[in-house]
Amino acid sequence: MMGSLGARHCLEWLLDLYFLSHIPITLLMDLQAVLPRDLYRVELRNLRQWYTEFKDPLLHNPPVWFKSFLFCELVFQLPFFLIPTYVFFRVVHGGCRWIRTPAIIYLVHTMTTLIPILSTFLLQDFSKASCFRGQGTKAFHEPLFHISVYITYFLISIILLLFMLRNPYYKSEEKRKKK
Repeated sequence: MMGSLGARHCLEWLLDLYFLSHIPITLLMDLQAVLPRDLYRVELRNLRQWYTEFKDPLLHNPPVWFKSFLFCELVFQLPFFLIPTYVFFRVVHGGCRWIRTPAIIYLVHTMTTLIPILSTFLLQDFSKASCFRGQGTKAFHEPLFHISVYITYFLISIILLLFMLRNPYYKSEEKRKKK
């Protein structure tokens, strides 16, 4: 029993770290595509520019559909990141089983948005992409780099789903005390 409890706590800490680290990534990188440019210091704009030099067409010149995903990240995901960051830290010290349903909603949203993103990198020919003035991705390894970045979020969502669905701690309902 102690081994499974230790494994659960280890995974909760990893998930806590994931959500905590995603907050600055969202605020400092992703949202630059949808928020006013003046909100970001030159250094942060340069950081984003440096990343897009790896020929990420979705962040370099985001299509409207991708901007809509980023807007959802701002409105829904960013506020949500604060909740599991607190919960998975607190769970080690007491537990919050109610996180199961919001976590499942988050992962379904994330996995759903990642399907067109990953499909774009797998299927679209970026070699003539206008945002790169004909200098778009030509080598096979360039889209693989971006796929590896985006698929990380897909895999973490799968891990979270399995964790929430299979872990007995989160499956069992707390019995409410009757007054």
